[in-house]
Amino acid sequence: MLMIQAAVMDEATVTDEAAGAADGCTVEDWIAYDTAVKDAGIWVDGHSLADLTTATAVRVGPGGERTVTDGPFAETREVLGGYYVIDVPDLDAALDWAARCPGARGGGSVVVRPVAEF
Repeated sequence: MLMIQAAVMDEATVTDEAAGAADGCTVEDWIAYDTAVKDAGIWVDGHSLADLTTATAVRVGPGGERTVTDGPFAETREVLGGYYVIDVPDLDAALDWAARCPGARGGGSVVVRPVAEF
């Protein structure tokens, strides 16, 4: 799984165009990468996630009490912006695809982790 970590931006100053420029890539870069992953036959699944302001966190305490809060629990400099699940033969191939991902540019990162099989 390629987990795309994007830098958190000040929502008061961000427009779609500014966000693209700030993270070092354009919509066209994302379309090209998406096409390349699918054309290579390695795409399994993937989605972009809605803005962080739409997040809700759920925690269950020791007594079984549920606590629901808006947004993430901790302040962070990066947020999960989306993911790709790809089927490649080894870690080196996954790292190559992660390096090609537009999300790895401009202060973002792509975290590579295998999906656990039980």
